[in-house]
Amino acid sequence: MKFGQVEDPSKIDFTLPKDHSRTKEILKQNKKGLENISIGCAKWNKTDLKGFYPKGTKDELTYYATQFNSIELNATFYGMPTPDQVLTWKEKTPAGFKFFPKITNTVSHFRRLIDVTEPVTQFATSVLNFDEKLGMVFLQLHDNFKPKDYDRLEKFVKEWPKEVPLAIELRNTEWFNDENILNTTCDLFEAHHITNIIVDTAGRRDMLHMRLTTPNAFIRYVGANAESDYERLDDWLKRVTQWKKEGLQNLYFFVHQNIEKASPLLSAYLIKKMNEEWKTDLHVPQMATESIQSLF
Repeated sequence: MKFGQVEDPSKIDFTLPKDHSRTKEILKQNKKGLENISIGCAKWNKTDLKGFYPKGTKDELTYYATQFNSIELNATFYGMPTPDQVLTWKEKTPAGFKFFPKITNTVSHFRRLIDVTEPVTQFATSVLNFDEKLGMVFLQLHDNFKPKDYDRLEKFVKEWPKEVPLAIELRNTEWFNDENILNTTCDLFEAHHITNIIVDTAGRRDMLHMRLTTPNAFIRYVGANAESDYERLDDWLKRVTQWKKEGLQNLYFFVHQNIEKASPLLSAYLIKKMNEEWKTDLHVPQMATESIQSLF
């Protein structure tokens, strides 16, 4: 993932900003406690995750699902998934595994939320075949999709099929720089139970709005292939621990890297630290574990 990549990460202030004032109120609304923790990568492709798979691995997803409990499914962004394809993916994974498919770019980038009823219906119909393994669908809008297009976003949100949980990632800085625009948009998300995605990447610190709109935290973390990546994860663990105390219901945390082969390494680091802090027993990816011992 090259989004937000910078030449020299050492020049970036990676300090997490304070929570938006509304976030604590949103978390208080959850009375069920923490229900789910999903931590994983964005891909299971052997070409990207070099060194992760043992020699002789015949099916990458099947093996990936023995090491992680979830996947941020970017494959669905590039092509509309069919019900049969979804069922094939589902059947390759164990009970408890979760998929987080990205909405096809026909909707977000080519039609830009205009006249999308048919592709949205097709997408939703397909991904519902994940059944209990569907975590949350997410929409990633183009960098140049701006608040001037708010009416399109509002229509999309209001017409989204309610049986499919949805998160949205806004990328243009104008959504975050104007407090009135941010509040209006987040009020819309709150009213329709849409989760506001937080992106942590070196070159786009404005996307760290820390404004939750549901008791779910959907975080897309982009490492910079630098030692600071681990310190940043330590900071995130502190923040989500605070959110857990305040009422966090679901944590969805997906790790990307400019060079993706390091993604399992960072994910394993976070999982191991979380197990120690939260007394959870999430599986720590085995191959990555061997590589991270020196980091503790």
